[in-house]
Amino acid sequence: MATGEPMFLAEEERSRIEAAVRETERRTSAEIVPMVVARSGLYREASYRAGLVLAAVVLALLLTTESLWLPWGWHAGNAVLLLLLTMAAYGVGVWFGTTAKGIRWFVSRERMRHKVRLRAERAFAQHGVGQTRERTGVLLLVSLLERQVSLWPDRALRERVPAQEWEPVVAAIVPLLSAGNLADGLCVGIDHCGRILADRLPPRPGDNPDELPNRVIQE
Repeated sequence: MATGEPMFLAEEERSRIEAAVRETERRTSAEIVPMVVARSGLYREASYRAGLVLAAVVLALLLTTESLWLPWGWHAGNAVLLLLLTMAAYGVGVWFGTTAKGIRWFVSRERMRHKVRLRAERAFAQHGVGQTRERTGVLLLVSLLERQVSLWPDRALRERVPAQEWEPVVAAIVPLLSAGNLADGLCVGIDHCGRILADRLPPRPGDNPDELPNRVIQE
């Protein structure tokens, strides 16, 4: 899901990340591709859920406090007002469900994690991370709305590096991402990747081409 040409990182930050990739790839024959996306899913269900919850809350409050706003009893006008207020609350809830905070409130972490993983899988193919000659590319994707990280290694890396060994990479990035330090988080994650890859895939003297661009992809 492309979203135009967003600029999540300043020029200095992009240069710093690219330098971290170059430095890390000197220590390994693998290729690292950092990527930042605004979001990995639309999460339309968040709008409906937020709308229903807020409408139900407002309706319950109006009905339980009717003595305060209906001191002279019910009539047709009051019923119309009750309906309009409930509908307005639903509309506000639907809007809130489109915001980042609303999505995080009304969408489960498991669903967001699944969406981020699917986004990484698609990006891996779209950006040719699997095009290295020995299938040693690795995509490091940060999804901002979900505040999640997905690391997608190519086939040769999955065979040589157990999945649990990548967990410290993600664990190192997430706290910095949550604190708003995206560039620092990516640089730390790239360095952690380099430490893992340097042991399993050391560089070959005189034969360590830079097969993939070092720039950070932003979508």
